[in-house]
Amino acid sequence: MVIGITALVLALIGLAIGAGGIWLAVLGGSWYYVVAALGFLATALLLVRRRQTALWVYALLLVGTLAWAIWEVGFDWWQLGPRGGVIVLIGLWLLTPWVRRRLAGSGGATALGMAVLAALVVAGYAMTTDRYDIPGALPTEQVAAQPNLGGGAMPPGEWHFYGRTPFGQRYSPLAQITPENVGSLQPAWTYRTGDVRGPDDVTETTYQVTPLKIGELLYICTPHNWAIAIEAETGKERWRFDPRVGLEKDRQHQTCRGVAYHAVAGAPAGQPCAERVYLPTSDARLIALDAGTGEICTSFAEGGTLNLLANMPYADKAGYYYSTSAPLIAGGKIIVGGAVNDNYSTEEPSGVIRAYDAVTGAIVWAWDSGNPDRTTPLGPGETYTHNSPNMWSTASADEALGLVYIPLGNQTPDQLGMNRSEHVEKYSSSITALDLDTGQVRWVRQTVHHDLWDMDVPAQPSLIDITTANGVMPALVGPTKQGDIYVLDRRSGEPIIAVNEVPAPGGAIEGDFTAPTQPVSDLTFMPPPLTGADMWGVTMFDQLACRIELRRLRYEGRYTPPSVQGTLVFPGNFGTFNWGGVAVDPVRQVMFGMPTYLAFKSELVPRAEVPPPDEGRGSEQGLNRNEGAPYAVVMGPFLSALGIPCQAPPWGFVAAADLRTGKIVYRHRNGTVRDMTPLPLPFKVGVPGIGGPMITAGGVVFLGAAVDDFLRAYDLTTGRQLWEARLPAGGQSTPMTFEASDGRQFVVMVAGGHGSIGTKAGDYVLAYTLPR
Repeated sequence: MVIGITALVLALIGLAIGAGGIWLAVLGGSWYYVVAALGFLATALLLVRRRQTALWVYALLLVGTLAWAIWEVGFDWWQLGPRGGVIVLIGLWLLTPWVRRRLAGSGGATALGMAVLAALVVAGYAMTTDRYDIPGALPTEQVAAQPNLGGGAMPPGEWHFYGRTPFGQRYSPLAQITPENVGSLQPAWTYRTGDVRGPDDVTETTYQVTPLKIGELLYICTPHNWAIAIEAETGKERWRFDPRVGLEKDRQHQTCRGVAYHAVAGAPAGQPCAERVYLPTSDARLIALDAGTGEICTSFAEGGTLNLLANMPYADKAGYYYSTSAPLIAGGKIIVGGAVNDNYSTEEPSGVIRAYDAVTGAIVWAWDSGNPDRTTPLGPGETYTHNSPNMWSTASADEALGLVYIPLGNQTPDQLGMNRSEHVEKYSSSITALDLDTGQVRWVRQTVHHDLWDMDVPAQPSLIDITTANGVMPALVGPTKQGDIYVLDRRSGEPIIAVNEVPAPGGAIEGDFTAPTQPVSDLTFMPPPLTGADMWGVTMFDQLACRIELRRLRYEGRYTPPSVQGTLVFPGNFGTFNWGGVAVDPVRQVMFGMPTYLAFKSELVPRAEVPPPDEGRGSEQGLNRNEGAPYAVVMGPFLSALGIPCQAPPWGFVAAADLRTGKIVYRHRNGTVRDMTPLPLPFKVGVPGIGGPMITAGGVVFLGAAVDDFLRAYDLTTGRQLWEARLPAGGQSTPMTFEASDGRQFVVMVAGGHGSIGTKAGDYVLAYTLPR
C-alpha cells in the first residue's frame, strides 16, 4: 500500500511537471523540468516493481537537480529551496523503513542517503551566504564644515517643511541619538487621530504624513484631510480641523502626505494667522489655518480657501483632480501641484503647477507643461491644457538661485503615447526647473523619453552642495522609479554624474512608437534583466508556472513596450524609488535609500473588448479603462497563483552611495516576511516597501516603509541595522525628528498602513526618545 501510494504520487508529479516542462521548452525555456519528469516517472515505475534501483534513479535526479540549481543561481538559499525542497523531502521519505525495506536489491539507499546529505550540506552553506549583499562603509569624513541645509533661520531642532527644509534633504542636524545609544530608544507617547479607513473608502486609502514641528507643536494631516496640532513633548491634542471632504468613488488616492507652514513676515507675534498651516484636501482645496488655534484664516483667498479647480478643464468630473502631497512654500509663494487619476480617461484635468501669494492667496503664476510659454494667470473662461503631465509629489526650491524644482509625471494614459504634443514629449517624466518669481522654464532634464511605462519622477528632488575636483557644485539628487539617481548641477540641469543614452527595445503597437534610446545615470540601482533563473515559488510547481508565464509575456529588458500580448515591466511602476525618495547628508555628502524591486505586468485591451464599466474603480491595479483611448490596460504585480512575487527575493534593500564618487557603497536586504505570511515568520528575505528615510547628524538613519510593521534604525556608515520597534500598523510614511525644550531628541513615526499594498490600517502617531 505504501509503495503504491508513493509511486502514484511520484507519477502524478512527473506528469504535472512533464506537461509544464514541455510547454516551457516549446516556449524556449529550460529543459530541466522535462528531464526531471522522466526521473520521477522512472522512479515510480521502479517502485511499482519493488526494485531498489528506484533509489539509484532518484539519487541521480536529486544530484542532477542540485547541480542544475547551483549552476543557475549559485548558493542562494531562497532560490535553492523551491528547486530542491520537494525533491529532498521525497528523498527523505524514500529512505524511511516503510519504503526502503520493501524494495529488492542493495546500494540504492546508500546512494540516495549520500545525495540527500549533499543537498542538506549545500542548503546549510547557502544559509550562511548572501550573493546579493554588498558590504561596505561610507566615508566618515565631515566634508562640509558649514553645509548648506537650505533652511534659513530654522532652529536645528525643528522641522518646518515636508523634507525639513525647501532643499528636501530629509536630514536633521540633531546628533544626540547615535549608533552607540540608539538601542536604548523607548516609546515616549502615542497619539491616535481617530481617522481610520472605512469600508466605503477607495482601495488606495493610505496614511503617509510626515509631521512638521514648529515651536512646541507638531502638525499633521490624516487620510481624510483632518489637520491636527499635537503638543510635541506630550502627544496631547491641541486642536483639530475637519474640512469635511467626503468620499468619492472615482478618487484614485485618499491620502495626505503633509501640510505646509508659513510665518507672515512682519506680522506681530500673537496676531491671528501670523503663523499659518496650509492644508491640501482631496476635493481640490487649499485651506489656510491659524497655526495656534486651527481657526480658518479668512483673509486668505476666498474666506480662507483656495479653489484648485479654478480654470481647470473637466472640473466637473468629481474625484479626478486633488492634492495628495504637501505644497512647498518658498520665496513667499505656495507652490501647488496635484494628482490626476491615472488611466481613467483621456478627458483629465490639467497638471498645471501654480504659485500663490502665501499671505493673500492671489495667484502669481501658473506653469502648464502643455502650454509652457505662458505663465501669467488665466482669465475667466480660460482653462489650462487638459491631461498635461502633473506633479503629484512635492517640489523643492533654492531661494538663493531663485529656482523651484518640479518632479513631473506622465500624460495619462500612461501606456499609450500616440497623439502626444511636442510639449508633452519634452516635459513628461522629467525634472524641470522653474523661475521662482515668474514660473518660466529655466531648464529641463527628462528621465524617460516617450514614457510608456508610468515612470513618473515620483519623489521630491534633494538639493545638496557636493565637493568635486572643480570645486563645490550646487547639486540636485533626483531618484526615479526605474532606479536611476540623477545628480545634476541645479543651476543648469547638466549632469555632475554622467548620464548616457543607451539603446532601448522597439516594437510599439500600431500608431505608437518607442524612443530609440533611453537615458541611464552612472549612479543607478537599476536591476539586471530578469531571466527564467530568476523565477521563484514556494515549490517547484509554482516556480515552473512563473517560468512559463515569463516566457508567454513580451520582455526584452527595461523599456519593453506595452503590448496586447502582455508585457513584463521591470522595474515595475511601483518603482525602485517612489514618493519617499532618498535622504542626503550634506555634511558627509552621501545618500541613503530603499531600492525596491517588483516586476509588473501590463496588457493592452482593444476598446471593443473592454467590459462595461463597474463600480470597482479607485485602484491603479486591475483594469484601467482609458476611456476615449483605443486601448484599456490591465496591470498589476507579476505574481504567482499563490499571490507571491514570481521573481525571486530579495525585493527590497537599504543602500547608500557616495555622492562625490557616484559609487554605490553598500546594499543589504531589508525587512522580513513576518506580515506577508499567515505565520509570523521573521525571515529576513528583503521585502518591498513604500515610504522614505531620514538621516540624522548622529550618523543614524530611520526608516519604516517596509511591508513588515517596524520602524528601524541603521548605521549610516555601514547600513547595519541597530534597532527596531514594532509598529501597531503599517509604517508607510517618512519619519522625522525634533528637539524638546529639555534637550531630548525625539523621533516621530506615523503608522496607518497602505491600502494597495495591504499593510495593516491604523491611526497612530508614535514618538520615541532616549531615557532621561
